[in-house]
Amino acid sequence: MLPKRLAFKTALILSAIFWLTPPLSLAKAGKWSQKAAMPTARFALSTTTVGGKIYAVGGRVGNTLLSKTEVYNPLTNRWTKKTDMPTRREGLSVSSVAHQIYAIGGGELGEMLAIVEAYDPATDTWTRKADMPTPRWGLSTSVVNGEIYAIGGDKIALTTVEVYDPATNTWAQRADMPTPRWGLATGPVGGKIYAVGGTQNGRDGLQSVEIYDPVTDTWTKAPDMPTPRGNLATSAVKGKVYAIGGSQGLLRRALSIVEAYDTGLQPQSVQPGGKIATIWGKLKVEK
Repeated sequence: MLPKRLAFKTALILSAIFWLTPPLSLAKAGKWSQKAAMPTARFALSTTTVGGKIYAVGGRVGNTLLSKTEVYNPLTNRWTKKTDMPTRREGLSVSSVAHQIYAIGGGELGEMLAIVEAYDPATDTWTRKADMPTPRWGLSTSVVNGEIYAIGGDKIALTTVEVYDPATNTWAQRADMPTPRWGLATGPVGGKIYAVGGTQNGRDGLQSVEIYDPVTDTWTKAPDMPTPRGNLATSAVKGKVYAIGGSQGLLRRALSIVEAYDTGLQPQSVQPGGKIATIWGKLKVEK
């Protein structure tokens, strides 16, 4: 999906969201550890958490698109293969509502997709849902009040915001985001969605692994991730941020590596009006 002239080098995009309450500080945390490798090496996948387990969906290895669905249990440090997603794709975004996982959008070797498919972990089955109005790749999704907001994406860097209601299986248009971008990350706090980072042309960068403290409204440098990589996915479970898969080098070699960053904190709820706590990574791009 990215222009062939661009190569991701010494890269990571870390955009997992986890919650905390004052007066705890993330600056005291900072330990990475190796975890069980994902069964399928891949990049441009998406992950979400249901019932304390991390579900990894879709992605790409070389020129092959994947429909793989695999689940990681942090308690046992084991991966389990699940039923494949019906549609192979990369650059999709997955979110969970009421213990259902919704795989939204993505790309298929140059084609933008509007496809929405729902996965039920209890029955290990997929179901086709109403298509998203705007086909796109590199979007981000967030859940507020049981609805999924699909934000931005790559169809020449979009500002588009559309909301999906799982209860009625319908989509609706919402106010555009001020800044067109794709490859962004979003997260909800106090009924609001925060959109952070991204790019308009694939050449812009995000500054190095840092931690945002909502108490002081400041950023602090954090330890680098052991394995430099781009196009990875992240999820947070019980105070740990899991960096999953991704790619390395000019040829974007697919990785199965899983590394966990221990924040030193147990997840807490954020009071209404609070701010998002996010760990970000650095993106370096060469022409």
